Amino acid sequence: MTAGETIRGLLELTRPVNVIAAAVLTFIGAFVAGGLTEQPVQVIAAVVATGVAVGAGNAINDYFDREIDRINQPQRPIPRGAVTPRGALVFSLVLFVVAVSCTLVLPWQAIAIAGINLVALIAYTEYFKGLPGLGNALVAYLVGSTFLFGAAAVGDLWATAVLFVLAAVATLTREIIKDVEDIDGDRKEGLNTLPIAIGERRALLVGAVLLGAAVLASPLPYLAGYFGLGYLLVVVPADAVMLYAMYESFEDPTAGQSHLKYGMFLATVAFIVGRLVLVVPTP
Repeated sequence: MTAGETIRGLLELTRPVNVIAAAVLTFIGAFVAGGLTEQPVQVIAAVVATGVAVGAGNAINDYFDREIDRINQPQRPIPRGAVTPRGALVFSLVLFVVAVSCTLVLPWQAIAIAGINLVALIAYTEYFKGLPGLGNALVAYLVGSTFLFGAAAVGDLWATAVLFVLAAVATLTREIIKDVEDIDGDRKEGLNTLPIAIGERRALLVGAVLLGAAVLASPLPYLAGYFGLGYLLVVVPADAVMLYAMYESFEDPTAGQSHLKYGMFLATVAFIVGRLVLVVPTP
């Protein structure tokens, strides 16, 4: 392997799209909490810490999943030989150190969330990934907590509580669908994921119930007066996309989980629109 291929492999380990997405979610959390102009240093530190930590978590996940990936994802850097397992482990540890360093300028609530998430990332890859539902729930918490982390970084932890819950439930649903997609490789590796434990259709029904509850709860910020009509006009199409993706997953889990991600993104935009209505003065 050339140095260029190794560098490319290390970059792929971080899942750059996921890194950027997580950093954006933290930024949105800080934005919804109203801290962009008042505390820019804290916002930048939180955004960088989130992105680097997610990259570290993805890298260490590939380290622990290297045997499963030989079946499910043979094109990933470790199975194809672009990065050695030891190289992936060292790389992830360096990224974790950088992420922890960035949190030191943040309020204690944000530091606490970062510490919990660090433990959760490592525990997930080593202990919880193959447990029915628990691994999915941990990933869902980690995704939703990016909003909490952004809000906590500017001193308003609860400003994004509803967004945290909605994002976590939607992510939990997507994780269940992904487990259905990966069931063959997971079964060969002896994992006991939710679809393996209770069956693929029942697992998808669990996901459908969870997503349905999240969709029913999504108008609450508007009804409670936190956001204006603009939020509702965007979140309703987002709900429709996510519900269609759930329906699609019963026939094609790969397409369903991919389209669910689009709906989740659109739902996040709804919160941005809702906040903009509050901070942009009307003529």
